[in-house]
Amino acid sequence: MRTVVVGAGPAGLYSAIASARRGHTVMVVDRDAGPPAHGRWQRRGVMQFHHAHTFRRQVIDALAAEMPEVLDALHAAGAETATDERGGAVGLRCRRTTFDGVLWGCARAHHNIGFHRGNVDDVLVARAGVGGVRVGTARLEADLVLDASGRDSRFTRSIRPRADSELCGAAYVSRQYRLHRTATPPPMSTPFGTVLSLSGYWALAYLHDNATFTVTIVHDGTDPRLRLLRNPAIFEAAIRQIPALSEWITASRSRPLTDVMPGARLHNSYRGQCDDSGDLTQLGLISVGDAVCTTTPLAGRGVALALMQGRELMRILDHCGDDIGCATIEFDKWCFDNIRPWYEDHCYADAERMRRWSGHDVDLTRPLPPDLIVAAAEADPQLGDIVGPYAAMDALPDTLRAAEPRARKVYESGWRPTPAAGPRRDELIEAASRTPVSA
Repeated sequence: MRTVVVGAGPAGLYSAIASARRGHTVMVVDRDAGPPAHGRWQRRGVMQFHHAHTFRRQVIDALAAEMPEVLDALHAAGAETATDERGGAVGLRCRRTTFDGVLWGCARAHHNIGFHRGNVDDVLVARAGVGGVRVGTARLEADLVLDASGRDSRFTRSIRPRADSELCGAAYVSRQYRLHRTATPPPMSTPFGTVLSLSGYWALAYLHDNATFTVTIVHDGTDPRLRLLRNPAIFEAAIRQIPALSEWITASRSRPLTDVMPGARLHNSYRGQCDDSGDLTQLGLISVGDAVCTTTPLAGRGVALALMQGRELMRILDHCGDDIGCATIEFDKWCFDNIRPWYEDHCYADAERMRRWSGHDVDLTRPLPPDLIVAAAEADPQLGDIVGPYAAMDALPDTLRAAEPRARKVYESGWRPTPAAGPRRDELIEAASRTPVSA
């Protein structure tokens, strides 16, 4: 089978390598030239590229199932397996640049995979459906086109149904650092780093490969004064006011590698393969990864959801053989049952978080959002057996319904999660406003 994969992010490269390992001829199309031999990889147009990522256990599982050599190469490049208190793997500590760079390298080394640089302008329509893509003056013919070009895919806008989409209500600023050669990370609250919920915002430090880490402040983006955090002096002054994070950036422990990087205009989105009547929009075209679903980065599920899709798509294509229509419908059904619930989960959780970040209390007249159900396990440990599989993405969001009545009793008693030590949101704004830029 001749396959064109549009987009060389995690979903696209995973699908390309998995297809090539099955003997298919694959052409990957991306406007980026890939990781440079020297210097910083800019990856223009991928806003989140240099921000912290969570590579959950599902990412490890997907790689181990389809391409164990990629997992080995990631470890050789410095990625570390994060483990829980029982020693079980929960994910990879890794930068997105390292993760994508290894995937690019493994894809380029495969004799069945080629690369074509450019933007896809439109699809080539054959008698039986999509017959490839047009990139400028080049015509790349194919039996199957996999759209892994992301939520804002341009060449499918007139083909696929309109996406369901809701604002995440989150903006963030990040800066990447490297630990000194003899330094060790401070105590961490999770296997990936330190995650803090403060009054009206979040702050975190995420450990990556090769002694690098990222510090991030996440807020709702409604107060323009918080844009001042993009200034390195103001950003670091703010971090120094948060005790659990300040020790990460002391001069004796680490040094900055980047400027302060902003991120905003984030959406939860979902778009299936079929139109409103349930018919395929275009035979021969299958969307995967962010082209199907994006979720708020606050829960770190994006790459996991993308590779879960890629893994399942390969299984379905194996099962359906040359019947691309059958594979597309089966994959669409699987995504609706297994991916869309995470989109809906995030939409509700984000809306409720935005309401609380604006100063409102927990609304006990409405169903509790998932993050509050998970948090209630701190006060009622018996909830752990239910919320644990959900938090690990081993169980779908609807499994939390069994925990909701018990969690509700926790909040009805007056209990609330205790904010981490540090300034409230208004105090953070005030401090940012009066910190000298030249400090």
